[in-house]
Amino acid sequence: MKELKIQPIKNGTVIDHITAGNAVKVLHILGIPTSSSSTVSVAMNVNSKYGKKDIVKVENRELDPYEVDKIALIAPKATINIIRDYEVAEKHRVKLPEEVIGIVRCSNPTCVSNSREPVKSRFIVLKKDPIQIKCYYCEREPEDIAERII
Repeated sequence: MKELKIQPIKNGTVIDHITAGNAVKVLHILGIPTSSSSTVSVAMNVNSKYGKKDIVKVENRELDPYEVDKIALIAPKATINIIRDYEVAEKHRVKLPEEVIGIVRCSNPTCVSNSREPVKSRFIVLKKDPIQIKCYYCEREPEDIAERII
């Protein structure tokens, strides 16, 4: 049986254990393809011992903590692997913070965080599995968090 494998990357980031079907949302969070000239590899619906998963590899780019927090909202079981010289230099799981600030837009159009006031959106994490958040200001709970990520 022939296997098609994705080549290893010399330097960059591998985001593994993304919830199946969410790789495209991760690419959107990272601004790919619009803000990236890096080579990107995506594997979707890959079999693993826990079921199906997606994988994203981005060459020559390491994620900042803000991007990792965004990924945690749509893939709470993802792992981030920093690759340097073809080796895993760092590996960690994403961690959903207790509060999400400036990452998600409130679904309430009259919320103070959606006005012209200099107020960042702020959400309290109510539940981590499945993820449930509530606006700190108006207490609205958005249904599709991935669609509201700024």
